[in-house]
Amino acid sequence: MNKSVLFVILLAAALTVGLYTRPKVVVRNEDKQIATATSGGHAMQAPNTVQAGTNSPNEQSTRNGADASAIHEKPVSPAQRKQIETLETAFASASPAQKEAVGLKLINLFREATRYDSAAHYAELVALAQPNERTLVRAGDEYFEAYTFAVDDKKTAILGQKTRQFYQQALAKNPNLLSAKANMAMTYVNTDTPMQGIMLLREVLKQEPTNELALFNLGLLSMRSNQYERAIERFRQILVNNPTSRKAQFYLGVSLAEAGQKAEARQVLAQVKKQEKDPQILAAVREYEERLSH
Repeated sequence: MNKSVLFVILLAAALTVGLYTRPKVVVRNEDKQIATATSGGHAMQAPNTVQAGTNSPNEQSTRNGADASAIHEKPVSPAQRKQIETLETAFASASPAQKEAVGLKLINLFREATRYDSAAHYAELVALAQPNERTLVRAGDEYFEAYTFAVDDKKTAILGQKTRQFYQQALAKNPNLLSAKANMAMTYVNTDTPMQGIMLLREVLKQEPTNELALFNLGLLSMRSNQYERAIERFRQILVNNPTSRKAQFYLGVSLAEAGQKAEARQVLAQVKKQEKDPQILAAVREYEERLSH
């Protein structure tokens, strides 16, 4: 896989969490695809942040890879540090019924500081205090985001396991949580049982043939395994149902470029450039436009 495709797939990690809720696709040949996708290591992961400012057990278990990820963290300001310390004290003394309100403030603070592991840790504590569908899904979502940014293999495995733990509990209460299923599916990609992820995506699509998150994930897997025609099909299907999806349009343009369909790729990427404001995506678009001009 060339560096440009690897870059955009890594970039996808920061874009997929919570972006999509409804895709459309008929899944075929996924057994071969997932086997290919997992043969090259991590499929859709970008550098992670590490916890800062907490003494949580989760922080100790996810220290690996700290040096590689530290440059991606925003510095914690003195004001944020003071807020965190105050809220941590309040959280420790709060009753189970009060923990969610305080925990949400902590989660949001840690997310602002890009300390996703810490955000996930407090989401877990809230879910343990009040294990209902809402808190369990939130814990799964936060751990999935931390997982998405992980680089270290051990840390990835721990965060993936935590993600599955909370999503599975939420799904036991409500089997129709399709976004939870689609996210959980991606945590199986780098395990010894990757087909469990494909089976979950098939379940999502069986329940809702236009589920965008499942289709987007399958499109990324197709890109990862160099099956660009299949990726094109999936991103096109997203755009049929959601023509305003800039992310699907971007990955469609990349897939078209990699498939050698240069004229349409230029057209699609030009449209992305007009609408997109994310500097990382715009940088990738410029790189592809330069390649396509030769």
